Amino acid sequence: MPVRGTAPFATFLIIGPTCFFLGILFALFPYDYHVLWTSPIAALGADPSLDPRAPFFDLQEAHLKFLHASPPLISRILHIVIGTGLLGFLMKLYKPSEANMLFDGASLALYMCGIAVYIANLVKGMRTVTSGAYGGKVLPKGESFVAKVADGVDADFIGREDSLRVLAASDTILALVLVGVLILQAGQWYAQRKEAEEIAAMDKAREERKAAGKEGKKTK
Repeated sequence: MPVRGTAPFATFLIIGPTCFFLGILFALFPYDYHVLWTSPIAALGADPSLDPRAPFFDLQEAHLKFLHASPPLISRILHIVIGTGLLGFLMKLYKPSEANMLFDGASLALYMCGIAVYIANLVKGMRTVTSGAYGGKVLPKGESFVAKVADGVDADFIGREDSLRVLAASDTILALVLVGVLILQAGQWYAQRKEAEEIAAMDKAREERKAAGKEGKKTK
């Protein structure tokens, strides 16, 4: 039985999109792992002057280009899911209680931070990757960083690796923000459940005292 005041449907509208976005970030994690978190071991016989992370930068760049070139339906579904989460917050914060103001207010702040990271870092970053405008320069038509790395030619553009690391770090920040939303929603459920149990215990004790008082009057 749901705890009174938790608005289970509105909570579902918040938790569902949050878990959906965490699933997307988990799918991106294999591309971000070697770029941000660990240094891959160079293969035997490889040129020590080459960065062992270079193939993983290429994989991440190609994947981001593929995502950015996805059909408009994909981005529309993504934005609908974002709006669904905001709808859940609006439903829970309509005539809010003290618990709603504390937990849902903080959750909404984190959710809006996630949206800001998505717009300012991820969307802008994918546009930069697609255009090849690292360091404010656009790659000439018909050229790609993947081909230049494969040919061993130094592309005279700066900021490629740093830009890709920023995108990987943004994924991590966004994941932490979304986990914070889930923790706050779970904390609200637990706090309201304990409050309901305490109120039920107080009501039961009050009823027992009333029953004991009535029994005492009958025995007199």
